[in-house]
Amino acid sequence: MNRIALFVTALAGTAAAPVNAFAQSADTLLSVNRFLDYETVAEPVASPDGAQVIFTRRSVDKMKDTFETALWIMNADGTKQRFLVKGSGAVWSPDGTRIAFLAEGEPGGPQIQVRYMDAEGSVTQVTRVMKAPGSLRWSPDGKWIGFAMLVPAEPAWRIDMPTPPTGATWTKAPRIVEALHYRADRTGYLDAGFTHLFVIPATGGTPRQVTHGEWNVGARGGGLPGAVGWTWLPDGRSVIVDGNDAADAERLYERSNLYSINVATGARRRLTMQDGLWAGPTLSPDGRLIAFRGFPAGKQSYRAEDLYTIAPDGSGMTLRTPGLDRDPVSVTWSTDSKGLYFAAQDRGTSNLWYAQLGQPARQLTNGTHLLTGLSIGKINSAFTVRSNPSLPPDIVKIDLKKPTAMTQLTEVNADLLTGTRVGEVEEIWYPSSGGARIQGWLVKPPNFDPSRKYPLIMEIHGGPHSMYTVGFNYSFQSFAANGFVVIYTNPRGSTGYGSGFGNAIFQAYPSVDYDDLMAGVDTAIGRGYVDTKQMYVGGCSGGGVLSSWVIGHTDRFAAAAVRCPVIDWLSFAGETDIPLFTYNFFEKPFWEDPTAWLKQSSLMYVGNVKTPTMLMTGVLDQRTPMPQTEEYYSALKMRGVPAVLLRFENEWHGTSSRPSNWLRTQLYMMSWYKKWGGEPRPAIGGLNPEK
Repeated sequence: MNRIALFVTALAGTAAAPVNAFAQSADTLLSVNRFLDYETVAEPVASPDGAQVIFTRRSVDKMKDTFETALWIMNADGTKQRFLVKGSGAVWSPDGTRIAFLAEGEPGGPQIQVRYMDAEGSVTQVTRVMKAPGSLRWSPDGKWIGFAMLVPAEPAWRIDMPTPPTGATWTKAPRIVEALHYRADRTGYLDAGFTHLFVIPATGGTPRQVTHGEWNVGARGGGLPGAVGWTWLPDGRSVIVDGNDAADAERLYERSNLYSINVATGARRRLTMQDGLWAGPTLSPDGRLIAFRGFPAGKQSYRAEDLYTIAPDGSGMTLRTPGLDRDPVSVTWSTDSKGLYFAAQDRGTSNLWYAQLGQPARQLTNGTHLLTGLSIGKINSAFTVRSNPSLPPDIVKIDLKKPTAMTQLTEVNADLLTGTRVGEVEEIWYPSSGGARIQGWLVKPPNFDPSRKYPLIMEIHGGPHSMYTVGFNYSFQSFAANGFVVIYTNPRGSTGYGSGFGNAIFQAYPSVDYDDLMAGVDTAIGRGYVDTKQMYVGGCSGGGVLSSWVIGHTDRFAAAAVRCPVIDWLSFAGETDIPLFTYNFFEKPFWEDPTAWLKQSSLMYVGNVKTPTMLMTGVLDQRTPMPQTEEYYSALKMRGVPAVLLRFENEWHGTSSRPSNWLRTQLYMMSWYKKWGGEPRPAIGGLNPEK
């Protein structure tokens, strides 16, 4: 029910020779070290007059070991591309004379900045806040900027401590956590608190808190400031937000609603009367309707969202995508307010759709590609990011009068790809248990020879309710460049195939998803070019759940790289920053009956594991915390299974947020696979998954 992503799909690894060989392979291949020159683009935003487009460009800062973001600008036809300013998340003012964006500032961390788009081009830092702001929106008159920010809860419990002597260095007071709704702050600690809405003059000043109390705006985004859905109403006196009360947040099956908020008084009025998970309000240009996503409340772990509209007074709630059964993303109104554009995730792809009010939604574009981020220009054009298996993300322009006409505007990796050979990506479909049909892909090495035998890596995505896509994957291409065939699939539980498919693991995670993964490996073997003595399995987060489950149920893999896993649902429920999500997969709480909680935990099958296993987790991870990894590592060592634990520094959830850690993840995986590939494994007892 709670659509907060439990896990994030992480970048995979590589394999096939000494570590330095992986890093230094020829520049005609996508070797690991060339990742330092890889760039991506995101967030295209058309100016109000449609003449210009700003987008975010991300590159590696090799000296600071960070990913640096910068805003670039170009004409709507792609000409005159140029650097604008460091930062990300640009939002045009209503009159097009300024942009608000986020960039590092004083006293530290992300701050709201405003750049004037005239010839002078001056930049003003607007906020000086201690918590990261997000979800920026200009007021209709351009005088205010609204944003969301975490407000730490003040503990009600106080004690009368004596005053420390002058110059004394006493230990800091404990952090008092009194509720389950908490978030990690910049220091890595968990703060109790709520995400609230603020406004600040566009010229700078003191932020004024608009919403108060024990409730979150942006509940469907996990209460994170950068994922809050909200919109101003035309008079600038009210806003529409999605959010939930503390009571809703601490239900085992979370709910969220749309609310109208008076900006001056903070008075709150609920708009959506039916209990559900409603989110992402966006106002039509004529101010008459609010579009939003969601579905009615119910006990399930996944359901595809629908697209609705409602009047600002809460009347006339209407379903606009009946029968679609796919998640609509990047929902954007047409400039004439007659319909809604959105991208729909479907079988690993994402294409542009249009739902004219009162008519069935229809697909506008076709193709084996991924379209992400959407901005509609005034001149019958749309701007989005496109990627496909052989091309990294770039900005494209779509002619809305002729949607099949798609023009690529940027080529940020032309220097990297010129003369570079990438692996062919083959789409596969195959049968699994219960008559299910599963989609997957095989990435083959450049100069692939079907008469040869190749080592195979199976990478498993996180989520679990997410999907692998046909977008370019540098990690998989790097594996292929080092002589591996890579298989990645969307087993049951994945999104993009409808609610029934995604909800197939409800109260049974893992279960049939394991069947789907093994059927995929069998399909790859059936191609005749897989060396069955050199097969490897890995995955992070949800992929860590399944990779640890896999090696407890089969010994067909020569080695495993289990990354940021959950292996013990009982302890995980008390360790993670999203504790209530866990309950979506079980019929009864563990204190009533722990049977299912134990049955679905990989730790309970560690007695079957014979596969040499490398475990990798970030030391700051609050989503799948380090104790989960340590439990599994200890159990493996107790049994004498070859195992190693890598504790990644400066990493939250995943092991690749720092460029150097991305490189390490790839290289350690390849080295581990090479160490155990095809070599005899120690006999540690028979395999009996039913015990």
